[in-house]
Order: sequence, then structure tokens, then C-alpha cells
Amino acid sequence: MVLAEQTTDGVTPARRERGGRGARRQQRSQAGHGPGRPFIRRAIPTYDVMSEENLVRIERTAERILAEVGIEFRDDPVALDHWRRAGAEVEGQRVRFEPGLLHAVLRTAPRVFTQHARNPQKSVEIGGDAVVFAPAYGSPFVMDLDRGRRYGTIEDFENFVKLAQASPWLHHSGGTICEPVDLPVNKRHLDMVYAHIRHSDRPFMGSVTAEERAEDSIAMARLVFGEAFVDDNCVILGNVNVNSPLVWDATMTTALRAYARANQAAVVVPFILGGAMGPVTNAGAIAQALAETMAGCALAQLERPGAPVVFGNFLSSMSLRSGSPTFGTPEPAIGSMVVGQLARRLGLPLRCSGNFTTSKLPDAQAMNEGTMAMLAAVQCGANFVLHSAGFLDGLLSMSYEKFVMDADFCGALHSYLDGVTVDDNALALDAFREVGPGNHFFGCAHTMANYQSAFWDSEIADNEPFEKWQAAGSTDAAQRANARWKKTLAEFEAPPLDPAIDEALRDFMARRKAAADDAWY
Repeated sequence: MVLAEQTTDGVTPARRERGGRGARRQQRSQAGHGPGRPFIRRAIPTYDVMSEENLVRIERTAERILAEVGIEFRDDPVALDHWRRAGAEVEGQRVRFEPGLLHAVLRTAPRVFTQHARNPQKSVEIGGDAVVFAPAYGSPFVMDLDRGRRYGTIEDFENFVKLAQASPWLHHSGGTICEPVDLPVNKRHLDMVYAHIRHSDRPFMGSVTAEERAEDSIAMARLVFGEAFVDDNCVILGNVNVNSPLVWDATMTTALRAYARANQAAVVVPFILGGAMGPVTNAGAIAQALAETMAGCALAQLERPGAPVVFGNFLSSMSLRSGSPTFGTPEPAIGSMVVGQLARRLGLPLRCSGNFTTSKLPDAQAMNEGTMAMLAAVQCGANFVLHSAGFLDGLLSMSYEKFVMDADFCGALHSYLDGVTVDDNALALDAFREVGPGNHFFGCAHTMANYQSAFWDSEIADNEPFEKWQAAGSTDAAQRANARWKKTLAEFEAPPLDPAIDEALRDFMARRKAAADDAWY
């Protein structure tokens, strides 16, 4: 039998290291820093890159697109009736808007709202100076270093929910983290929503792929929170996409209206791939995004005035030589900065950017592109950052390793957004008196009082000397992330869920599944 190395106090070095890191985290949480916060309070200003004159030019161009070209609302007569009553010009399925009409409709939208979690301590605020990080969304494939790229399953979906729940740096469980293609298309939304509720106690997103699936998602939320509470409070989000350019189809508008009707939040997002679904020029794409998003947010207000909405943005570029999408590039990043200014002028919460990349591996390209996009998100004032962790392969693949690497980077962004504290302790005058010229600060009283909470502590970075790193196996960041996600899943314990609620959810799912044959496309 081999005994672990022990120190004189009987504690192994490994246990001492874990205890020290845990103590540091607890202290940072109590101090309002690091993990433990349900969301981030921005302590640094947003970065405004565009002049008033040019912002007005973009806004006027968006108004002209809306008035002169218009937007099609396809196969949703209720939406068209809403627009007629609001005073828009409706010709067939094309809707044109006089300048100022959408601004007037949007006055009922809340500037800030709370999305409640089943654990009240993990509810998040969306809007104002709040910043919420959520996992990536929508990939049909998953990927890891051991098994490579493959179609996602419900087991993968549950694993990513668990990884998000276990991360101290994410605040939201997300939505369709990956597509569980081993389940029928018309029923998998039930299992996805259940996985969020069962394996996480954070806020979550529901289905938007059909009106009845949106309604199922909301019905499951009512079983958790109660009907009266849901009618008065936001407990679930739906991420709806414009069919750019300038088309809202019935799949999205009926789902959007279902969320608004129930007083739940729609995250309204155009998907503009420059050169394909929008102009190659940044200003034109931004004007298009403004027009499309305002129309979607306004439709939610016509369905139910005061329903929460999030102004979404998904600008992206493409390789004009090959036609392939590109992500994490500079033009969409700086475009996001402008979109942030426009959203603040409208007074709407903002969803922007994420850890975007077209890399096929969790490598240097992936982290370079992801960092470009995430820094744009935090600088532009995004309140809800979808795709914060796991995005790979142009959103076609959800990567286990990149999820861990991205979540770690989100931890760094917590400290970045905290800004610089300036108080008597931070200014450290007593430390200068104690240390004096030419001496070091390692053992002074100020360092001893602050070292546990002074710096963000990465879970996967290797900061050891080269020789020690080499002796330990010469692992790179992706390999260390691989070990981290496996350890996290092996140690995961689901948060408690009321057995009566669990039973009600399972019964609802069984009844809904029995009501229709399986559909696989």
C-alpha cells in the first residue's frame, strides 16, 4: 500500500492545495469578486467607438430600409394584423414602417429585467450594468480529443449542462447547447428543457423551433415556478433568429409571440453573414441588423406590451474566395461595438458576440478568434453573452475542451470587468512604509492580507518553470482541459430538485411524447 506524501500536520500537499484554492475562492466571493456571483456588475465603462453624426446616419438608413424596402412577415396572419393595428403599411406579406413607428412601439419594453432561477440566489439581471455569460448554442456536432467529431446526443447535452452548472464563471445554463440527434426532432425539446431543470439550478432557455415547442417549454417552466409567478416574472428565454435579409418567417414569429404572450423574454437576433445575408460593408450590415431587430422586438410588444425582450446581434464575415463563414474576425467585432451604442440609445438590453471561431480544434486560432469576439462583447456593453463557452468549427461543433478553456477565460473577464478598486487598502501606503526602497513585498503585512484574493487564478494555465512542466508530461492547454472536464463530470452532483416537481415534469413529458408519433426531420 502506497501512502500519499504528508506534511508534518498530516495534510497531503494535494489536499492543502485544494483547500488553499477553495479558501481563496470563498474569500473572493465574499468580497464581491471571483466566483459566487450570480452575474457580473460591470465596473468599467462601455467603449463608444462611433460619433453621434455617424450613429444618426446608421439609424436613418435603418429607418429608410424599414420605410422604403420593408420586411416580410411570412405565413403569420396574426403578426400582420398586429402591424395593421399599429399603423404600418401591409401589402401582402411585406410590411413597411414609417420613421418613428417602431421607436414608439418599443417604449413599453423594459430596460432591465430579472430572469429568475429555481435557486433564487442564482437569478440573473439582464440589462443595465449586468453581464451574464451563457454557453454556446445550436451545434449539431460535438467534439473532444478522445473521440473526435460526432453527432451530439442527449448524453452530450446533459454533460454540457453539468459542465455549465459546475463552472464558477458561467451564470446561465443556456439553451440548445448541442442538438441531441438521437432523439426525435419533435420531442427532443422536452428532454433538453428537463435536462436544464434537473441538472442545473440556474436560469435556462427553451425551444423556438415551433410554436407548440415554445409553449411546451413555458409549460414546463410553469410546473417549476407556478403559473401565477410565471405570469408576473421572466423565468425562461427564447432565442429567435431573423431569416436575414429582411424576412421574419412564421416559425420564428409564432415562437416569439408565444414567449411574449406568456410574459417571457425573446432574444431577437439577426444572423447576418456579410456578403451572403447582408452587405459586405460593416455600416450597411449594422443598419440592416438594427432594422430587423427593432421589428422583432416591437412585434413582441404588440403581442404583450411590457414583455421583456433582448436586442440581439450576430454580425459575421465570410471568406469571399471560398464562400465559407468566418468568425472571430475584426470587422464583426468592431461592428458589435457600434451595435452596443445603438442598443443603449434604444434603451434595450443587449445580447452580443461570444467565443466565436471557425477553428476545427481548441487551438491557438480558436482562442485568438474567441478572445477578439469576447473582448468586443464586454467592451460594447453586452448584457447577455450567448456562446460564451464551447463554440468551435463555425458553430457546427460543441467542444468539450474549448468549453473548459472558454469558461476559464470568462473567469479572467470577471476580474477585467471588476475594474480597478481604489481605496486605502488598494493604494497600499502602509506597505510602502513597511517595505521601503529596494526591498520586496513578498512577506509584508499587506501582501499576506491580500494574496488570496489579489489575482484571478486560472484552472488550466500552466505557470510552472519549463523543467517542471516538462517533467509533468509537457501537456498543452487542450490536454489539461480534457482532464478537467472529465474530472468535473466524474465529481458532479446535481442540485436538489423537489421530487413532486420532478414527477410532474416527467408526467408532462410522457403525455406530450405519447400524443404524437416520432418525427426525425
